[in-house]
Amino acid sequence: MSQAPVRVSPLIKFGRWSLLLVGVGYGAFHQSRLSTREVKIREIEAQQKIVRDAKLAEEKKRNAAAEIKALEDLSKPSKK
Repeated sequence: MSQAPVRVSPLIKFGRWSLLLVGVGYGAFHQSRLSTREVKIREIEAQQKIVRDAKLAEEKKRNAAAEIKALEDLSKPSKK
């Protein structure tokens, strides 16, 4: 006792397909816009990374020098 499939109005079919295509078009546009923005952000981060790496190398160098100096001070016999 299965029923025959319901015939869908051509207007409803057109509306569904139209909304689907509009959604796909919007998604493609939005993805393009976001990927362009992401490329710009990555370029800025790459420039900042160079500066940040230089600062970290400088700080690491200063810390190593301070540690060597502290070790030298500890290894010297104390004056009494």
